[in-house]
Amino acid sequence: MLQSICVFCGSSAGASDDYLVAARAFATEAALRGIRLVYGGASVGLMGAFADAALAAGGSVVGVIPRALMNREIAHRGLTELRVVESMHERKATMAQLADAFVALPGGLGTLEELFEIWTWGQLGIHTKPYGVLNVRNYYTPLIRFLDHARDEGFMRPAQRATLVVDTDSGALIERLARFDQR
Repeated sequence: MLQSICVFCGSSAGASDDYLVAARAFATEAALRGIRLVYGGASVGLMGAFADAALAAGGSVVGVIPRALMNREIAHRGLTELRVVESMHERKATMAQLADAFVALPGGLGTLEELFEIWTWGQLGIHTKPYGVLNVRNYYTPLIRFLDHARDEGFMRPAQRATLVVDTDSGALIERLARFDQR
């Protein structure tokens, strides 16, 4: 059973309200299942909407934010816990330590970087935790096609490509992550 999920997502809201709706739905679903949520600690964009929805559903939310981003990302002051760290490296390491699984909601470069780093750590055997993406409005479909292309061209092993769990439904994604074993 998953006790905690680290969520990577945008500090922007995106071009469609569907992204906000999906972030809130994922947070609510996880909170109602009693899953503690860990994220980047911001109060803006998808990050803020996600945290607010989890808290409104009675969930536990831990934010991890570098001191340098406290004002830029506008740290969320209403969380269950807000951890202030000194660097992005410490932020990612702390979030990874606190989580049993990882989910990327839509986001930009930071979200992609976090997803790929956690995936690389899995490939290298640094952890055996599951990771996936919530594919809202086919946001990740072009990336998934590229990853399949990288596999087909011999730059990614098929077994490694198969470790990324992809779903369009929050509940289904959580269930699949809970059952996934990449050992």
